Amino acid sequence: MHITRNIGMLLLAILLIAWGLVQLLGLNGLGVILAILAIAAGIFILLGR
Repeated sequence: MHITRNIGMLLLAILLIAWGLVQLLGLNGLGVILAILAIAAGIFILLGR
């Protein structure tokens, strides 16, 4: 298995996994954390890192 060195894609992967778990388990209090993670992933993807 190959883990990407691109921090933006890594954050995006973590975001998608976390969002899926939140939706599956019904944990509604993590919206702010997921929003911050989404913003960080977007910025790093745009910067190409």
